[in-house]
Amino acid sequence: MELRVLQYFLAAAREENITKAAALLHITQPTLSRQLMQLEEELGVKLFRRGKHNILLTEEGMMLRRRAQEIVDLAEKTAKELKHGEEKVSGEISIGCGETRNMRPLSEMLASFRQEYPDVSFHIYTAIADEVRERLENGILDMGLLLEPVEVSRYHYVRMPLREKWQVLMRRDMQLAGKQKITPDDLAGVPIIMARRQSVRNELENWFGYDKEKLHVVATCNLSHYNQSILVESGIGVALVMEFTCKQDALCLRPLDPQIESGCVLVWKKNLTLSPAVQRFIEYVERYLTETGKKVWKI
Repeated sequence: MELRVLQYFLAAAREENITKAAALLHITQPTLSRQLMQLEEELGVKLFRRGKHNILLTEEGMMLRRRAQEIVDLAEKTAKELKHGEEKVSGEISIGCGETRNMRPLSEMLASFRQEYPDVSFHIYTAIADEVRERLENGILDMGLLLEPVEVSRYHYVRMPLREKWQVLMRRDMQLAGKQKITPDDLAGVPIIMARRQSVRNELENWFGYDKEKLHVVATCNLSHYNQSILVESGIGVALVMEFTCKQDALCLRPLDPQIESGCVLVWKKNLTLSPAVQRFIEYVERYLTETGKKVWKI
């Protein structure tokens, strides 16, 4: 598979129309059609379902789209690193992040670092820890901001300064909202929206301490306090979430009792040759966290 053909495939998948994709790629429609058919012959699968006015991906096509995007992203990232390798510190640093309050100190470090190295830019990819780790393994991301529990044996890491506290997000008109803290017994039989990530679910389920069959999980989410807030406000259930600033008047947050706290780490792969920009940023982060060790971060 040629990189150019994968770029053609991604354009066709995005536009769902051969003519539009060909125009964006500045090639003729017959040329694009021929390249896509040759790709299907090479792989031995049908990538598109062709209609009169559009094309749609098959299951095999959707699988290839994901991998093709990773390959193209990695190729572009490598080209940028090589281009800037012998020049002043510049280029792009890709960081995968979950939804965590530690984005605040990380953001301050990014802003401060760019004052010293203005030719460095950052790409922030938001996803759960499992997806961030997959992209780290594939070389698409340079670093990952991961919420624990997470296996860090394959990584170098620095520990971020803020501890993440789990809370219950609920409607203010619920009887539970009258409590200052929420115990496991308070949630017995209550419809619950829970994290989808299995390691996090295991930790939360252990907190309940009683038969898991009493848990009434009605929905799972991977990310987005906004989406969880909409679900809670709609009356689907209460959500177990990391502490955040809730701005909806109809909702409120209550801490767990006993409390559950999670740490957060910024990781990068061991035994990997780093670009000058990434290496300089790591050194900067380690120095910054040491110098601000007792700082009170405002969230």
